[in-house]
Amino acid sequence: MKKSLRFHFSATQKIILSFLVVVLIGSVLLSLPFTLQPGIDIRYIDALFTATTATCVTGLTTVPIYATWNTLGHVIILFLIQIGGLGVIAVLSFLMMSLKKKLGLNDRVILQNAFNLNTLSGLVRFLKKVFLGTLIVELTGALMYMTVFVPAYGAKGIWYAVFTSVSAFCNAGIDLLGPDSLSAYVLNPVVNFTTAFLIIIGGLGFIVWWDVIEVCKRYHRKGVFPLRRLTLHSKLALSATGILLLAGTVLILMFDFHNPDTLGPYNFPEKLMISFFQSTTTRTAGFFTIPQQHFSNGSAFVSLLFMFIGGSPVGTAGGIKTVTFFVLAASVLADIRNQNQISVFNRAIPRQAVSRSLAVMGMSFSIVLISTLLLSFTTQAPALDILYETVSATATVGLTRNLTGTLGTAGKLIITCNMFLGRIGPISLAFAFQMRHQNKNLISNPVEEISIG
Repeated sequence: MKKSLRFHFSATQKIILSFLVVVLIGSVLLSLPFTLQPGIDIRYIDALFTATTATCVTGLTTVPIYATWNTLGHVIILFLIQIGGLGVIAVLSFLMMSLKKKLGLNDRVILQNAFNLNTLSGLVRFLKKVFLGTLIVELTGALMYMTVFVPAYGAKGIWYAVFTSVSAFCNAGIDLLGPDSLSAYVLNPVVNFTTAFLIIIGGLGFIVWWDVIEVCKRYHRKGVFPLRRLTLHSKLALSATGILLLAGTVLILMFDFHNPDTLGPYNFPEKLMISFFQSTTTRTAGFFTIPQQHFSNGSAFVSLLFMFIGGSPVGTAGGIKTVTFFVLAASVLADIRNQNQISVFNRAIPRQAVSRSLAVMGMSFSIVLISTLLLSFTTQAPALDILYETVSATATVGLTRNLTGTLGTAGKLIITCNMFLGRIGPISLAFAFQMRHQNKNLISNPVEEISIG
C-alpha cells in the first residue's frame, strides 16, 4: 500500500508562509478599484510592492501612497503594517485567545519561533503584554502627533496621527502627509522626538521592555536603578542602541555641518536635532526630515552601516540586529586579545551565539551583494544609490536616495524580494530550506591547521 503524500511544515516554514499569504492577500486588495482613488489605475506589481513594503514594515514606495489609495486602501495598508510589525503568527494567536480558544503545543512552538524566544514558559502572558504595551505606546504617540496634526489638518489630523504612530512604532516609515515624508516638520521638536521615541521603543524589542519594567518595579524602593540586575540581552541591546545613536548623531553632524543642502542653513541646536533624527531613522524606520540624496558621502556611508545593523531582536526593527553586531565586535576583540572566552558585562557569551551571529551577518551581506549586482544590471543609477536601495530594502529601513520611484519591473521585483527576505530573516530562511532528515551517523573529519589573515 502506498503511503499518502503529506507535507509537514516546520514552525519556521509556517511563519514564512504566513507572511507570504498576507502579502499576496494585501496585494490583491490594494489592486482592486474600490481601494483606489477615483481615476487612479495601477499595475499589479505596484500593488504587490506596496503590500510587501507594508507587511515587511519597510517603507519604500513606487507610487505615492497618500495619493494612490483612498481611505479604505489606507486602512488596509495600516493593518498590513500592524500585522507585519507584530508578526502574523502573533496576531493570529492573539485573535484565537480573544475568541477564548486555547493555544495548543504546536501553536506555542510556532509562536516561540516567531518571537525568537528560548522557552515556552509564560508565552501566553508574554503575548498579552506585547499587545497591551503596543496599544499603550501607539496611543501615546498618536496623542502627541495630534497636538501638531489636528491644528494643521483638522479632524483628518486624528487619522494622520494614528497612522503615523503605528507606522513609526512598527518602524515602517510610511505616512499620509505627502511626498516628502516629515520634511515639513524638520524643525518641529514634537514630531521629531515623538517619532524618534516610537522608533527607538519599537526597535529595542519586547524582551527589553519587560526586563526593564520588572527591574524597576522590583527595586524602585531602593531609589536607584540597578543596571546590574538586567539580563545580558537587555544590557547588550540598550548599550548598543545608545552607542549607535550617539555615534551616528556625532558623525552625521561632523560630515554635514557645513553642507548647504542638509545641515548648513540651521543653527547648532537645530543641526543637532536633525542629526539625531537621521541617526534614529536609519535604525530601520524610513521616515526622513532631510532627503537622503542631499547628504554627503560620509553621512551616506554612516547611514548604510547603521541600516545594516538595524534594531534589536524580538522587536519591530530589521537589520542584522544590535545584539548580533555587539556579539561580533566582542568576538573580534577577544580574538585580538587572544582570549579563549568572550565576556561582556562579566558574563560569557557562548560560542554558538557567535556562530549564529556570523551566519546572520554573512547571509545578510550575501543578499545585499547579490541584489546589488542584479539591480546594477537592471537600473542605470550611481553605485551608491543602488547600494543604499538594496541595504535599505534588506534591512527593512525604507530610506532611498530617490531611486525607488524610477525602478522598472525587474528592479521592483528585486527590491520586493529583498524586503521579504529581510523581514523573515536570513536564519529563518536557512532553517526553512534545510533538510528535515539528516544523516544520523555523523562522521567527524580530522582537523588540520590553516593560515588565517
